[in-house]
Amino acid sequence: MAIDESREFKPVSIALLTVSDSRTLADDTSGNILAERIEAAGHSLATREISRDSTEEIAAHLHRWIDDEAIDCVITTGGTGLTGRDVTPEALDRVKSKDIPGFGELFRWLSYKTIGTSTVQSRACGVVARGTYIFALPGSNGAVKDGWDMILAEQLDSRNRPCNFVDLMPRLRER
Repeated sequence: MAIDESREFKPVSIALLTVSDSRTLADDTSGNILAERIEAAGHSLATREISRDSTEEIAAHLHRWIDDEAIDCVITTGGTGLTGRDVTPEALDRVKSKDIPGFGELFRWLSYKTIGTSTVQSRACGVVARGTYIFALPGSNGAVKDGWDMILAEQLDSRNRPCNFVDLMPRLRER
C-alpha cells in the first residue's frame, strides 16, 4: 500500500450487508471478518444487516442506504456465484448509476493466486449508485479477506497514492 502519512485519514461510513438464506448475525463469519477489518482500519460501521437471497430484498436495502447521506459506501458479502439463488449482482444492476469494472477484474486476478481457475465462478463487482459506492464480494471467508485486504483497505484509505475512492466521493454526484 502506498500510504502518504502526511495526508489526513478520512474515515468512511460503511454499511455491511450479508446476503444469505441460512446465516444469522450469530454465525455470519464473513460478515464478522469484514466488520472487524472495517473498524480496525478506522472506518465507521454505520449498520450491518442480513438479507435473504432475493433481488427485491437486496435492492430495498441498497436503496435505503444509498439515500442515507450518512452512508458513503456499502459492502455486500454473498450471492455473487452462479447458482439460481445468487442474485446480488442483479440487485446492484437495479440501483447502479455506473459500473466499476476494474474492481471485479482485479478481485478475480488476485483471487486466482489463491483459488486458481475457480475464480471464474465469482461475479464480484463494484458500482456507484447515486453517489454511493457499492462493492459485492463473495461469501467465503477467504474472498472477503482478499477483497478487503488487497483492494478495499487501500482504495478506501484517503492517504493512498496515487489515487483512492475517498478523494472522488465529493464528485460522485456531479452532472
